[in-house]
Amino acid sequence: MPFEIVRNDITRMAVDAIVNAANASLLGGGGVDGAIHRAAGPELLKECKALGGCKTGAAKITRGYKLPAKYIIHTVGPVYRDGKSGESELLRSCYSESLALAKAYSCESVAFPLISAGAYGYPKAEALRIAVDTITEFLSANDMTVYMVVFDRASFDIGEELYRDIAEYIDDRYEKKHRILRQGRDICGEAQARSFASFAPKAAFEEDSAPMVAGGAFDDLSFELDESFSQMLLRKIDEKGMTDAQCYKKANIDRKLFSKIRSDVNYKPSKPTAIAFAIALELPLWETEELLKKAGFALSHSNKFDIIIEYFIKKGNYSIFAINEALFAFDQSLLGG
Repeated sequence: MPFEIVRNDITRMAVDAIVNAANASLLGGGGVDGAIHRAAGPELLKECKALGGCKTGAAKITRGYKLPAKYIIHTVGPVYRDGKSGESELLRSCYSESLALAKAYSCESVAFPLISAGAYGYPKAEALRIAVDTITEFLSANDMTVYMVVFDRASFDIGEELYRDIAEYIDDRYEKKHRILRQGRDICGEAQARSFASFAPKAAFEEDSAPMVAGGAFDDLSFELDESFSQMLLRKIDEKGMTDAQCYKKANIDRKLFSKIRSDVNYKPSKPTAIAFAIALELPLWETEELLKKAGFALSHSNKFDIIIEYFIKKGNYSIFAINEALFAFDQSLLGG
């Protein structure tokens, strides 16, 4: 997918370029900076000495030496003071300048750490939001695969309030399903109870659910029972007045994958890919279910992934990157292809 959050050691990323959260001297330091210098070898320090340092918010490029990456893009993030001293503009510049260098050197893939979120003290949730916004703006006009690399779960933060809200939403849906399961078990035993819980209508689990027919598929004269996933997707893109490129970029889908879907009327996508298109098209929940059925899938309250998707759709938040941040935080598969 064009933009992906991954848990890895950035020095092991086999990409065209990795980004180093450097200090102004470019001569190495702690954290990511020190790890990159150690992994690249002493030749990196020799080249960096010839660069004459780097200003905050700017970026410079060197060879990758012993790293799997061909290039290292060095950028100097801001030290966080109070959030009112131009930190956000400087941090945004780190990403935009690094991406511009990657493009100038014909890089097709680049991996970033979360800049300034370590020793420089930038609040992680705010640093992540700036990173995602800047990267996605770049990707809307450019073809490149960009990775946000975090070393462990502790280094990633979507914000305590959002995390708690999603966690409560998940727990509430699980609780409703398991309450029905318990009730069925008391009446008819374990096997029959699970069968009932699996086939009970969603309205039984969620008070504000609406029937699928309400203002939905059966009122739409263009609804075709024999449509394939590909046919329905292309029809909905046209109905939304979107171009193909607008849709697959918004869905975080690679152009080559979209071409396969367009050219093969019987193409069966993965569930994350199908949902990604539903999010890009900003479909309500019933239409999302409709599109998923064409790919052989359905949303269920039996797993966190589906409940998180439902949460964002019901909130009217169709930012696929915000959804992927939440999915990553809850250790779920990401949307895209």
